[in-house]
Amino acid sequence: MASAKRFTAEQIVAKLREAEKLQAQGLTIPQLCKKLQVSDQTFYRWRLKYGALKEDEAQRLKALELENARLKRIVAEQALDISMLKEVNRGNW
Repeated sequence: MASAKRFTAEQIVAKLREAEKLQAQGLTIPQLCKKLQVSDQTFYRWRLKYGALKEDEAQRLKALELENARLKRIVAEQALDISMLKEVNRGNW
């Protein structure tokens, strides 16, 4: 658990499904986290974010998050451009 691993949304959903099966077999949260090789905190965070999702929905969520980040960058760049043009227009260059 010491090494930082990055899992895709699909892998996370698959691990959560596996966790459900392990819980049904009677394993406790700490036991199943050890078996899944993730910390309790990571498990609970994943469950909050991805718990109700299917794998294809998790893929879609990840794609939307990436698109949202890209659009935010574009908006920030445009805001800078507008600010710069206003400065130029005022003659402050």
